[in-house]
Amino acid sequence: MGNRLTFEKPLGMRDTLPFFYEQKQKSEQALTETMTTWGYQFLDTPMLEYLDTVGEASAIDETQLFKLLDQQGHTLVLRPDLTAPIARVAASQLKENGYPIRLAYSGPVFRAQQIEGGKPAQFDQVGIEYIGEDSVYADAEVISLQIEALKAAGLEEFQLTIGHIGFVKGLLNEIFENEEDGDVFLRYLYQKNYVGFQQAVNDSGIADRDKETLQGLLSLRGNRTRLEDAKELTNNESSKSTIDELIKLDELLEQYGVSEYVSYDLNLISHMNYYTGILFEGYAPRIGALLCNGGRYDQLLPAFQSEASATGFAVRLDRLVEALDKENGQKHGTIVLFDDEYFSEAVETAQQLRGKGEVATLQHIREVDDLEQFTNRYATVINVRRGGESE
Repeated sequence: MGNRLTFEKPLGMRDTLPFFYEQKQKSEQALTETMTTWGYQFLDTPMLEYLDTVGEASAIDETQLFKLLDQQGHTLVLRPDLTAPIARVAASQLKENGYPIRLAYSGPVFRAQQIEGGKPAQFDQVGIEYIGEDSVYADAEVISLQIEALKAAGLEEFQLTIGHIGFVKGLLNEIFENEEDGDVFLRYLYQKNYVGFQQAVNDSGIADRDKETLQGLLSLRGNRTRLEDAKELTNNESSKSTIDELIKLDELLEQYGVSEYVSYDLNLISHMNYYTGILFEGYAPRIGALLCNGGRYDQLLPAFQSEASATGFAVRLDRLVEALDKENGQKHGTIVLFDDEYFSEAVETAQQLRGKGEVATLQHIREVDDLEQFTNRYATVINVRRGGESE
């Protein structure tokens, strides 16, 4: 047993320990139940897909794909996301049902890591795909469902930031004749490197008016008033129409009653290169990473020979559990302590609690090394030896 790999795992892989596993199940159930009540139907797709189809259609960089060969020599990938596989299903097996269709999923995805940097190579996503409707009403439904699902999971503090990829691209196309020149600024925005963006603007050879426009872009973050300001920044009709779309979206979200969870950022760019319109990201306090994201992706279904438009979102389940853990603590139900003399009373107490739907664990006192440390794991301690006293 001297092998140094005895306790090690492949790069980026993690063990899910009992408390985290339990919390993940609870969060998943809350999310999926909410999605179901909104009319979304769950499906599952294989963990293995062909590289030439789903692998290439996915927005995940090829360096992050786990690849292997089947016995016929075809290159397969472990699914790097669930949006592309569901697009494949919708464009083939479900297309005869007609559009729109509302689909949902829950399951693991796999993204290879080049170095150990704390990022998991396998994690669970829960999400939905609204396929076949190209309207702001569909976008409003998806965003509102995202908010209600997080609330149902017990998350109280979070914020969704909404942008529109069409606004930024329209603005850059108005300024730069060469698309590659505009892509430089898109990369800075995606990296949220605003200092680098400003420096690139100063170093560029564009007209002073265009420099002012790009500098003004960085200020377009906040509430709905920033949308009105954005209209004054550009003469590009394409960009102006995206602002009208966002203003309409804001009105719909207000009617859904979710506006308090929403802000706007016209600089928002996603690494998912198939997004074509409204997009959004979700964050929660005390976790330093993206909690959820989504948006409109009208160019993905055509990769599977379907002209259907689509929008959707995905929640990182591990990060949701982390956010909930920091809000709610890590206490685990009730521990019922007993000794030989009070075993039957302890069993009866535990059964009564379980009958009410509560978590109850039986534990013989003599078998615990450090009683205080052990009971600190639980929200409630009942010692039947002392007449059912709660501690």
